Amino acid sequence: MTAPATADSTPTAILERISLVLDAFDGPGRLTLAQVVRRTGLPRSSAHRMLERLVEIRWLRREGRDYELGTRLMELGSIAVHQNRLHSAAAPILQDLHRATGYVVHLGVLDGSDVLYLDKVGGRLAAELPTRVGSRYPARDSAIGKTLLAYTPDGTHDLTDFTPELRKVREMGVAYEVSRISGGIGVIAVPIGPVGDVVAALSICGPTGHLEFDHRHAAPVRMAAKAIHRSLTGRPRTAPAAPRPRHPGPPAATAHSRLQYA
Repeated sequence: MTAPATADSTPTAILERISLVLDAFDGPGRLTLAQVVRRTGLPRSSAHRMLERLVEIRWLRREGRDYELGTRLMELGSIAVHQNRLHSAAAPILQDLHRATGYVVHLGVLDGSDVLYLDKVGGRLAAELPTRVGSRYPARDSAIGKTLLAYTPDGTHDLTDFTPELRKVREMGVAYEVSRISGGIGVIAVPIGPVGDVVAALSICGPTGHLEFDHRHAAPVRMAAKAIHRSLTGRPRTAPAAPRPRHPGPPAATAHSRLQYA
């Protein structure tokens, strides 16, 4: 006779415990069993069984007594990024924006009270900034976050009052800020989408001695944001048929259309 399922053995409870264990690895470095127990509050024996099972299916990797995220999660994460429609639409445009400006480019979305970074493009300076793809930062403390908050339907997202700062961002359509994450770095952020239907935000970062908070530097960011939004929502227009030339001309260009910056 099969023993009745307990609350801790139901599929939902098991998934919640697995999620709890994996969330414990949200940060740099490896974790020991004792650290996982402290972070999750799970019984030591249960945590150990889960860790070992996750190692078997390659979601985690164990080296000695230390555990870290495994190769299978890396594979799934890469697949998830490439299957993300927003990321796919934005990726070539982010590269264009970086090449046109020379600054580090970020793409972020609002997830709860945080900005979740979906992409980051840049050269040497990018490696010096602590942001990374998949990392989070409080929305109220970042230019991208303030842009997203200002463009949500009520301008608050249940996070904070619609402050004069957010009202100004909504009116201007751009947020200027000296980064709180890295000193001496200026940030220009713009929304992707209109008020009430914003899907993400885009920013460029550069040394404050070079990045000016003016229209000249904000213009290419705005153009990139509009291009991403068109890619997500636009439908190809059907052009009227042109008269057939008497002599065939050169073949039409087939290269991917890229942003043109003034």
